[in-house]
Amino acid sequence: MKAHEIDYKIHGDDMQVVAIELDPGETVIAEAGAMNWMDPGIEFESKMGDGSQLDKGFLGKLLDAGKRVLTGESIFITHFTNTGSGKKEVSFAVPYTGKIIPVDLDTYEGTLFCQKDAFLCAAKGTEISIVFTKRLGPVFLGEKALFY
Repeated sequence: MKAHEIDYKIHGDDMQVVAIELDPGETVIAEAGAMNWMDPGIEFESKMGDGSQLDKGFLGKLLDAGKRVLTGESIFITHFTNTGSGKKEVSFAVPYTGKIIPVDLDTYEGTLFCQKDAFLCAAKGTEISIVFTKRLGPVFLGEKALFY
């Protein structure tokens, strides 16, 4: 599945927030608890998985959720979809100081390894995976994601 292309604007300096503008039917995925505000007409639901692989069965989703639990991440990823007409906005932030860095993963040949808790949000279609390095530390893989 190809990732949606989302428009965004980052506000602030040390305590940043990213406001994402969604077209009708467009979806953004985010870590549980990262949402700050959203316009009426945006619906959200928590799912086990990022939605990048529509044919992934229950056992595959359960395995991914198990990896997330082992690394201390939330089992669920929240999907925010603009179900209204016209553009709508949803925003995300982290609970501590830091910079939000937009990343186009095409620059990194589609894969980027990051430390635990680095993922904030991404366009639907981005695959978020956890892999274990030699030191057994978790990292994320994805496509066109926003990291902090």
